[in-house]
Amino acid sequence: MTEQPKPAPLGTPIVAPIHHSAAYAFNTLADAREVFAQRAAGYTYARTGNPNVTALESAVTKLERAECAVATSSGQAAVTLALLALTGPVNGHVVASSHLYGGTVDLLTDTLAETGLTVTFADPRYPEEWEAAVRPETRVFFLESIANPLADLPELDAIAEIAHRNGAVVVVDNTVATPHLFTPGEHGADLVIHSATKYLSGHGGPLGGLLVDTGNFDPTQDPKRWPWLTTPHPRWGDRSPVEVYGAKRALLGVARCKYLNDLGPCMTAITAHEILQGISTLGVRVERQSATAASLATTLNRHPAVARVHHPQFGGARQEELYERGGYRGAGGVFSVDLNGTPEQVEAVVNSLRLIKLAANIGDVRTLVAHPASMTHCRLTPEQFEASGITEQTLRFTVGLEDVADITADLFQALSVIADAPEAPSARETAADPAPLHAREAHRDSHYQPKDSVHDHH
Repeated sequence: MTEQPKPAPLGTPIVAPIHHSAAYAFNTLADAREVFAQRAAGYTYARTGNPNVTALESAVTKLERAECAVATSSGQAAVTLALLALTGPVNGHVVASSHLYGGTVDLLTDTLAETGLTVTFADPRYPEEWEAAVRPETRVFFLESIANPLADLPELDAIAEIAHRNGAVVVVDNTVATPHLFTPGEHGADLVIHSATKYLSGHGGPLGGLLVDTGNFDPTQDPKRWPWLTTPHPRWGDRSPVEVYGAKRALLGVARCKYLNDLGPCMTAITAHEILQGISTLGVRVERQSATAASLATTLNRHPAVARVHHPQFGGARQEELYERGGYRGAGGVFSVDLNGTPEQVEAVVNSLRLIKLAANIGDVRTLVAHPASMTHCRLTPEQFEASGITEQTLRFTVGLEDVADITADLFQALSVIADAPEAPSARETAADPAPLHAREAHRDSHYQPKDSVHDHH
């Protein structure tokens, strides 16, 4: 007879408790010595980890189908740790997408530039620009899986091939897509970044970030290019990080035990616990938000006050192809529009919104609007601003969980500032509204070809 499982004790929690402790006690000094010397696993001090943070790191690692992860105090901190671990010892060169979140551009061109980091920007839709930007000292290719704020999709597979052929590591910010809609590691990414503040959390509360190693990067394949990972150092007890952590975990071992430990941008137990609760509803949220964004983009594409909608379904034949067959389960809840109006009229539209709130965050349960030129991208140089594709008429929307008819009605009444707005579609019409895959403006649609066969596209 099969023995029946014993019932759980009364009162067993189904949500993990919060381990709110800064330090951890050891039974003996010998135990402490081994853990601090990184010869044995264990928690030493909450700056480099605690059980709640570990649980979050494990959950996101599983979602990204990756090797390991390090949680940080913000997405910006995760980007910083990645770049320091990959370029800090050599003042390396980064090829970065010209369509990036403005805070990342600030980090690359200002704060980290002061350490000796150099950057060349390239359009994520045209791999030949990335090929042309490579230098002998290039260590990193950095891009977003869905660009913020213009929602265009990168030629990630081709860009990753160029990077790996030239000995560079591919870092992909997957914040907008989330691992539910796209897994960059399956398309050549070596590291994945998340601002967990956004969709992983999902409600605009906690601030946090994650740096995820997909397991694709192995510094032992070119040890002379990565000596700070492959050669002995006093920091690691006269061993190399590869010896201490293994080849596929050496990079994040350095990120955690050197940069996270020394600089201190750590995640708290309470924050990790809160983000984990958000992850439990990730799929249903982002599928709803992605569908709503696609529906709103389609509706606004026909509005007389809108000059252009930035969403993959209206980005030209190649963007449509990536959207349909590039591994995406949706384009996420972020899209942008360029309005037919003066900057003053654009401002009036923003100020007329009632349901939609003016705020810089994305991934909230509430629908938000931002004016990138005045907010997230306000410090771009004129050259960077032009390359970004943003204009003074661009508004970014991040879709929440409100009813699509309510969001549409708010948009239509605000857009009447620019044009006599048509009546907002009914809830029934909005729900049934298809998202046709046609382009308002044709982009250059040719696939990438190797460097020696690329024609000038300018």
